Amino acid sequence: MDCVHGRAHQKSPGVFNTNRMSFTVFLGNLPTWVTKDDILSWLRAENLVADDVKVIRNPETQESKGFAFIDAPNQEEMESIIRRFDRAPLEDRILRANPAQPPRPKGARPPMGPVGASSPMSPDNRPKRGGKKHKKSRTPAPQSAFAEELAKAL
Repeated sequence: MDCVHGRAHQKSPGVFNTNRMSFTVFLGNLPTWVTKDDILSWLRAENLVADDVKVIRNPETQESKGFAFIDAPNQEEMESIIRRFDRAPLEDRILRANPAQPPRPKGARPPMGPVGASSPMSPDNRPKRGGKKHKKSRTPAPQSAFAEELAKAL
């Protein structure tokens, strides 16, 4: 048993505990200086509860890779953590928070979609190579209000 914030729980060996439904939050785009204690103090300041926090580090340098996983005790707390931290500004960054996805097996590729569907980088969809004379004129994609605000802030 491990106790964080006065709660007792079973310590899971990895990010996902197969014995219960996972309420793990992926917190990304973190500066490399962020520690587990920093995240726990941010959660406490917002009256949010976490069973555990794991900042992912480079095994060789021990420097943060810029993301962490937060184990919440239940669905409601997980959603509160996501609402509070997704798109929150920190220094010159915008944090990302969303439900964590199960880890993919090593060497596995992302899903390709329905059978018969062409992948985004299939030969048919791959950008054409060549100089300026081969480039097609592209109109810029419309930006969301969030993207426009972000561009103004930067």
